[in-house]
Amino acid sequence: MQVTMLTTLQAGAHAESLATRVLLDRGYRIVERNYRIKAGELDVVARDGDILVFVEVRSRADGNHGEASEMVHRGKRRQVSRVAAHYLEARQPQFEECRFDVVAITGDRVELFQDAWRL
Repeated sequence: MQVTMLTTLQAGAHAESLATRVLLDRGYRIVERNYRIKAGELDVVARDGDILVFVEVRSRADGNHGEASEMVHRGKRRQVSRVAAHYLEARQPQFEECRFDVVAITGDRVELFQDAWRL
């Protein structure tokens, strides 16, 4: 039996696709995926009603070395917040409010953390 290992890029793309499906199932509307600038990337930009949502997607193959949600540390939140500020300036979207959500995938478990942090 041959075991196929995903590359880091393939695993990340798979996790983002799974996260997108979860968000759509919860009524979100996807605005953009993989918004990139030099300072970093926004995995998913979505709308939840009138709320503009910046979604960070983190994944781990299993929980042996910690949960995926634990990977969204202060430095990562700060980086995503900076890129989100750039996105708001560049795209100038209309919105009532915005928030930061996290989709954490550990093994087969997918968790959505709404309003995971604030600026």
